[in-house]
Amino acid sequence: MKLSEHPIFGFSPSEHVAAAVSRAGGFGVLGCVRFNEPADLDAALDYMDNNTDGKPYGVDIVMPAKVPIETDLASRIPSQHKEFVDNTLRKLGVPPLPDGTPAGDGVLGWLHSVARSHVDVALNHRPTLIANALGSPPPDVIERAHAAGLLVAALAGKADHALSHVNNGVDLIVAQGYEAGGHTGEIASMVLVPEIVDAVGDRAPVLAAGGIGSGRQIAAALALGASAAWMGSAWLVTSEYQMGVSAVKEALIKATSSDTVRSRIYTGKPARLLRNKWTDAWAEPDAPAPLPMPLQNILVSEAHQRLMNSGDPDVVPMPVGQIVGRMNAIRPVAEVIADLVSELDDTLKRLGAMR
Repeated sequence: MKLSEHPIFGFSPSEHVAAAVSRAGGFGVLGCVRFNEPADLDAALDYMDNNTDGKPYGVDIVMPAKVPIETDLASRIPSQHKEFVDNTLRKLGVPPLPDGTPAGDGVLGWLHSVARSHVDVALNHRPTLIANALGSPPPDVIERAHAAGLLVAALAGKADHALSHVNNGVDLIVAQGYEAGGHTGEIASMVLVPEIVDAVGDRAPVLAAGGIGSGRQIAAALALGASAAWMGSAWLVTSEYQMGVSAVKEALIKATSSDTVRSRIYTGKPARLLRNKWTDAWAEPDAPAPLPMPLQNILVSEAHQRLMNSGDPDVVPMPVGQIVGRMNAIRPVAEVIADLVSELDDTLKRLGAMR
């Protein structure tokens, strides 16, 4: 199953990055979780429709298969957790939000009900793929996507997860290894990818995710049986990525591959983040245990806004994979893809010559 010129899927919360990936011959996937309002996602997908040169693209939602209870969520957050967040922000010298800034911006996109609105909006545009970052989408969503001619993808951190996805009607499996940024499991990509490829057989193509940031690593993914690479972190330091503050790129560019931590503090589910003073505070013995999703999102949402607005690269809350050690310069998406493809071709030729 070939959806793009190059075996590169580029996930990004930025429509400018995702569109640039598709234009450059990859397959851009727009992350929808940041869109609280349907109108905002609609505008972003208008941009994707009009700036991908007619090439295919996808959307990524965050939707648990089981519908969680979403009423009166704030009242379920323990006071000790709120006190810990307030005290930590004070210790780190993080200023309050500017007057008039809405607090808690970014929470709604993690809710199941809002994710469903993302599906509704997406089906009014022209994506060819809808991916779910939390496993198989609900059956009715899969049915709607297939009825509209869309393929469905789901992330998997274990072989049995992948089998479950295929049995649920999912068309592509994203085998996301331990090295990946954001939500990720406990098995490294070198082990996980061939396990999932062997488990699903010819029932679904497998995309390799986690620890991929060079053409040699894409070649390794293909050698493990994957049909393509799914990359997310690498695009955070591209010139098209203009989200957040300059401190984010500063922090990412100076980080090494050992400067990440896997923690539940970002969303309530295990996710790999850039390690800094904020993540270190949550690792202290007196820190409370993170709350389950979506309560943790609500707890830290305003804190994340304040940390970002602080402009301090030592505290910015940022999901990123271990590949961050290779992200050492700001470059256009097209240049990144050209280098990836060139190194991939060179690697495959070198391996072919060894036979």
